[in-house]
Amino acid sequence: MTGICTTCGLPQDLCVCEAIARESQTITVRVDRKKFGKAYTVIDGINEHEVDVKDLAKKLKNKFACGGTAKRGSVELQGDHRRNVKNELVKLGFAPGTIRVT
Repeated sequence: MTGICTTCGLPQDLCVCEAIARESQTITVRVDRKKFGKAYTVIDGINEHEVDVKDLAKKLKNKFACGGTAKRGSVELQGDHRRNVKNELVKLGFAPGTIRVT
């Protein structure tokens, strides 16, 4: 038997807390230059207590065929993916009005 979510009171299989959290976050996408001038796409503003950041990073890395990491509520992807990352975040359930690409 599955447990009950302490936030919404629904069974874990039907829990909608993460979906609601995805719609209410303000996300910033920017490019950062690191060692040897390499470009990294940094996605900030994700609340790591409400959204599984490691799973999100894994899905984005698979989609863009690049390396990356998830740390302290942000996702870093190797390369400049600013053009496509907003569309992919919308497909994953984030609200398009809360994503700002710089």
